[in-house]
Amino acid sequence: MSTGSHLQTLSEENYLKVIYHLGKDAKLKISPTAISEALSNNPASVVDMLKKLVDKKLIQYEKAKGVKLTEKGKKIALLIVRKHRLWEVFLLEKLEYSWDEVHEIAEQLEHIHNPQLADRLDKFLGFPQFDPHGDPIPKANGEMAEIYRTILSEVAEGSTCQVVGVKDTSSSFLQYLKKLDIGIGTKITLVEKIPFDNSAIIAIKGGPSTTVSKIFADSLLVHD
Repeated sequence: MSTGSHLQTLSEENYLKVIYHLGKDAKLKISPTAISEALSNNPASVVDMLKKLVDKKLIQYEKAKGVKLTEKGKKIALLIVRKHRLWEVFLLEKLEYSWDEVHEIAEQLEHIHNPQLADRLDKFLGFPQFDPHGDPIPKANGEMAEIYRTILSEVAEGSTCQVVGVKDTSSSFLQYLKKLDIGIGTKITLVEKIPFDNSAIIAIKGGPSTTVSKIFADSLLVHD
């Protein structure tokens, strides 16, 4: 995935990554407002940056259609995502950082521009397919592993499923999961759904039942 990513500033790379993540929902028109909210930047500075990225042929932007990455922009965004997710695996597995700490540190490390670093890191880690939060790691050619997954709240009563990721990567949610001894690969049985408030009773690893909120069940990604 060799690109001229070293020509981009840290700020430009963050914009490309955010546009890539927002663009995963094909129904969504990516507006400057959506980018502004995602980056907590003011709308005027967002529009200025979009103009720069258009000039560099990294995005297409029309008011009616919104923002879209060009092929060149997508390659750079995928490389940043690849580095970020590989660093998360490295930090968790090799440096023993906790689940809720790796994202913030990887945010800094993803901007290192050495062209061989991502491939060497990938090889050193044994070519992992997923990061610690269950998100697929792009390969050098941009391809990613696919996995069927749904949110815990959509699982049928009585079903047992396996945790494959999280929709919420906030420290507070990840720390709560740690407290409940839930990680990637943990088996969970959805014992009962409570219609009153859409909460759920679950059994973790076949242990005693515990009640979790709808927000919790909507934030945990699982598969059968």
